[in-house]
Amino acid sequence: MFPFSRRGKKLGRVKVQLSDSPQGGRSPIRHPKRANKSKGDNVTTVTVINGSDDNSHCSSTATGNSEGWRKISTSGDKPTPRFNHASVVIGKKMIVVGGESGKGLLEDVQVLNLENYSWTTASSRLYLSPSSLQLKIPACKGHCLVPWEKKVLLVGGRTSPPSDRVSVWAFDVGTESWSLVEAKGDIPIARSGHTIVRAGSKLILFGGEDNKRRKLNDLHMFDLKSLTWLPLHCKGAGPSARCNHVATLYDDKLLLVFGGTSKSKSLNDLFSLDFETMMWSRIKIHGFHPSPRAGCCGVLCGTKWYIAGGGSRKKRHAEILIYDILKLEWSVVHTSSQHSITTNKGFSLVLSQKKDAEYLVAFGGLKKEPSDQVEILMLGKNESSTSRRITLTSKKCSSSTGPTSGPEKQSLASVMEHHGSGRKSLSESLLLDSNPGNVSLRKEHVDDDVALKLARNLEDERSSLPMEQTKKYPTTQESPSMVEPENTEKDEKQKNDDTVAFQETDGKSGSFPGSSSIYQSYEKKMSALICKKGILEGQLAAALAGREAAEKNISSVVKSRQEAEKRLNDTLKDMEMMKEKLVLVEMAQEEANSLSNVVHSDHVKLEHDVAFLKAVLDDTQKELQSTRGVLSGERARAFQLQVEVFHLKQRLQSMENRTPTPRKPFLG
Repeated sequence: MFPFSRRGKKLGRVKVQLSDSPQGGRSPIRHPKRANKSKGDNVTTVTVINGSDDNSHCSSTATGNSEGWRKISTSGDKPTPRFNHASVVIGKKMIVVGGESGKGLLEDVQVLNLENYSWTTASSRLYLSPSSLQLKIPACKGHCLVPWEKKVLLVGGRTSPPSDRVSVWAFDVGTESWSLVEAKGDIPIARSGHTIVRAGSKLILFGGEDNKRRKLNDLHMFDLKSLTWLPLHCKGAGPSARCNHVATLYDDKLLLVFGGTSKSKSLNDLFSLDFETMMWSRIKIHGFHPSPRAGCCGVLCGTKWYIAGGGSRKKRHAEILIYDILKLEWSVVHTSSQHSITTNKGFSLVLSQKKDAEYLVAFGGLKKEPSDQVEILMLGKNESSTSRRITLTSKKCSSSTGPTSGPEKQSLASVMEHHGSGRKSLSESLLLDSNPGNVSLRKEHVDDDVALKLARNLEDERSSLPMEQTKKYPTTQESPSMVEPENTEKDEKQKNDDTVAFQETDGKSGSFPGSSSIYQSYEKKMSALICKKGILEGQLAAALAGREAAEKNISSVVKSRQEAEKRLNDTLKDMEMMKEKLVLVEMAQEEANSLSNVVHSDHVKLEHDVAFLKAVLDDTQKELQSTRGVLSGERARAFQLQVEVFHLKQRLQSMENRTPTPRKPFLG
């Protein structure tokens, strides 16, 4: 789908060519000819998140309805009122994930049945990541939801706790479980208010706002098969950095980006990216041009792009715009009242098909308080899906039963139109036809072997008769009296094609009875045999249908049993893991208790040691003080002794000066 040349890789430019593929999702990129599936795993609707777009393809060209938006009373476990959430349609269910409730971010998964408009809360069981770490989907807002097979992909958004890179989560609708997609390559930085469109197994991401409130205008591609991110480099002047814009992909070749908000103002410009040339271009609009807006929602329906809601900081817009991709013209199809949730901030919009009609389904949003209201707007009846389904079924039946005549085709088409809802099978409707003029297909076709044998007998008998008798007793093809008068021209034509009149001889060569009663009796016997054969075939068809139904029931029961066993095994594994974790927690608790006891005993010992050391310190201080007193007394005595010695020296000196007599040696 995206062939890359070596030269493009060397130059850092990627040439992308989007081919036709079945699409669905938040930006369903379905070719208009492939979007007539009333039942399918691929979704034809997408959601708008925090003002990002909800883009869908549908098969028929829908026009606005003068009835306007209608509020729907829902039942079941109603979700928490929210805004800046994301929603997507898979089958007959609308999946709503996350958002903001006014008190904080949400992480729940809500499911709305679009048949009876009843709410249920998904269990959201979590798988383990490849690194055996328990996964927990973060609370988020401003994210994108994209359908992929029987899963819903959650891409980006502002999460709690925040992340540095864009993360991709997968929600399995059947098992109601989340798993983290281990992406690789050049992963984009985390963002919210961006847009995602899907082309087959490729996701295209544009714009948004990072965690530092910086607006972005980069373009990235994510391959769902190789789980690899790759930046896309384009030529030409592309859109400016923005968030809360809308985007869609038309015919798998043309990416359209409208509106949004930049650093300081709301935008109303329209850009297109041709994936064959990888060239950005700004579309010049003639005539009516919409006012600037951000936070609007978009749905692609054929060649018309429906855009609802949005606005600027001062005003919210209530009109629904249509952009004709082929005519390059804008128009206003409907103006909502100010009480409609399409005038709210951060609502979501998806496309739903019910009873061959197409509806826009809006949910949530914020005006003064968060809302949990659901509103629908009828776009128009999807007549092409019914006619196409009838044509395909008639071709299938004609190929299985062989060539049929004109009246048979008309009868088949009428029966298919009458039983198009699938409440009765085609064989039952043909066999149980109460109108005697409408002969069933099984009754109209005569067994080829029996007819061929009777025709050979008739030709042998006719060849043995003289020419005069052959002319005297013509065949049923030459004599209109041999045909029953109540048959119409259609029955005559069918009888000429499927039955052969025959004659009976009396066993003698050259003799031929002259009464037409023999022919009539054989015709009655033949018609009785044909009727009996038709009844037996009808009984056989009914028996085969019953057998097929029984086999389907058995297979469904076996499948449900296998699923139940699988769920039971998963539950047992989870229980075993929880038991192991509980044992580990108990062991850790015991170790913590023993450590706390050791710490407590050490603390008590330390307190005793501290008290002892304090007492020793007090005693030492007292002894030190007493020693200081004794030392000071000794110093005073030493000073006195020095004074006395000094005085004695003076006295001796004075005595020596008075007595000149020699002193006697000191014998001390």
